[in-house]
Amino acid sequence: MLFNSIEFVWFLPVVVLLYYLLPGRFRWILLLAASYLFYMFWKVEYAALIAGSTLIDYFAGLQMARLTQRAQRLPWLILSLFSNFGLLFAFKYANFFSSSLNQLFHLEIPGLDLLLPVGISFYTFQTLSYSIDIYKGQQKPETHLGYFALYVAFFPQLVAGPIERFSRLGPQLRQHTTFTYDNIAHGLRLILYGLFVKMVVADNLMAFVNPVFESPAEQSSLTIAQGMALYSWQIYCDFYGYSLIAIGSARLLGIRLMDNFHTPYLAVSVADFWQRWHISLSTWFRDYLYIPLGGNKVGLGRWSLNILLVFTISGLWHGANWTFMVWGGIWGMAYLLEKWTGKIIKLPKIRPYSMLHLLNAVKMFGLATLAWLAFRCSTLEQMKAMLNALVYNGNMADSLQLAWPALVFLLLFLISDILLFNQRFDNWIGKRPLALRWSVYALLIFAVIAFSAVEEFPFIYFQF
Repeated sequence: MLFNSIEFVWFLPVVVLLYYLLPGRFRWILLLAASYLFYMFWKVEYAALIAGSTLIDYFAGLQMARLTQRAQRLPWLILSLFSNFGLLFAFKYANFFSSSLNQLFHLEIPGLDLLLPVGISFYTFQTLSYSIDIYKGQQKPETHLGYFALYVAFFPQLVAGPIERFSRLGPQLRQHTTFTYDNIAHGLRLILYGLFVKMVVADNLMAFVNPVFESPAEQSSLTIAQGMALYSWQIYCDFYGYSLIAIGSARLLGIRLMDNFHTPYLAVSVADFWQRWHISLSTWFRDYLYIPLGGNKVGLGRWSLNILLVFTISGLWHGANWTFMVWGGIWGMAYLLEKWTGKIIKLPKIRPYSMLHLLNAVKMFGLATLAWLAFRCSTLEQMKAMLNALVYNGNMADSLQLAWPALVFLLLFLISDILLFNQRFDNWIGKRPLALRWSVYALLIFAVIAFSAVEEFPFIYFQF
């Protein structure tokens, strides 16, 4: 079930209505049933996978909690790691590694005929954080199987995050939230703005971007550059729109999910970008991979290797493809170059929204656009074709033109996302006079109805 589908338009209000009608002690049953129903809209059989993962991590957590020594807890942590990474490997990476080995060594390892379950990379990382935190003694286990199952499968953030820690989401699921105007109004604002960002901005940009990437040899250098730059905005609007709808849906239930974005294209450095983009994933890799590898407490050589490893694995997390590893490698090398040059050249302090801030933001957008090229291309050959067209097709006439509504909507998004000076749009509009608020709501609803595509396009991050 897609957030931008007719089914979800009916599903969400029914769940919210029943949620507030039921006594608090029964609400977890409703939300758990709704979450599994939501997930089974894609493929019924894969509900068994999430249920199996839930049971293993639940019992592993209980066993670790009763043991006092880490050495005693380790076998249960290994069970959790093995089961979650085993699921990921079987469904996401087995065919990639077998085909890579076949090409390198001329082998004939058969592939697996398996369809990637939606959201598997997200819910496995979420349950892994729970198991690791219990192993470290930083988290007490959830003793109620139903509430833990709800933590794993909570439908607003099940298929594409945010990847929530149990310490933040778990207690909220146990709260008996009362109906408040603020939660409903705030949640609906988030959902409406998220639908606008996804269906009106991202999907209209996609109509221009897809032909550019599908036939790069037929495009001029300028068209290639435009397609690359607009894909940077498409993927941001697509994922940001999803996140807003996810956060808004949870807020209708009185549950607050973490913000996953903070105006990433205003970043002035690589480190700054990754504090603003997909925050729940970047902090996961920081806490559960980078710091255990030694963090910044190791020598320069090992630290550099660790940085490359973390970014490369981050790329591989997104997809079983060499292009994703290249994407991660680009970010890793850029991060190292930035840190190395920073040790040699003392850079001036950047004041927010100064000219120096603007220049550095443009530089970072260019780097992000180059990295997104690898992310968007399905093969290294396609990436090479895009770069060749970018460099050598300067004399060709432009064959594609972006429709003006897409530019207008992108401009409106830029105004709301950047020029409000880091206030999220829903917070800003909620403080305006009543007449202005409802005028904006009406315009957003009109734009979603009039300018969104007839077809329901999945969110980009649903494939991960």
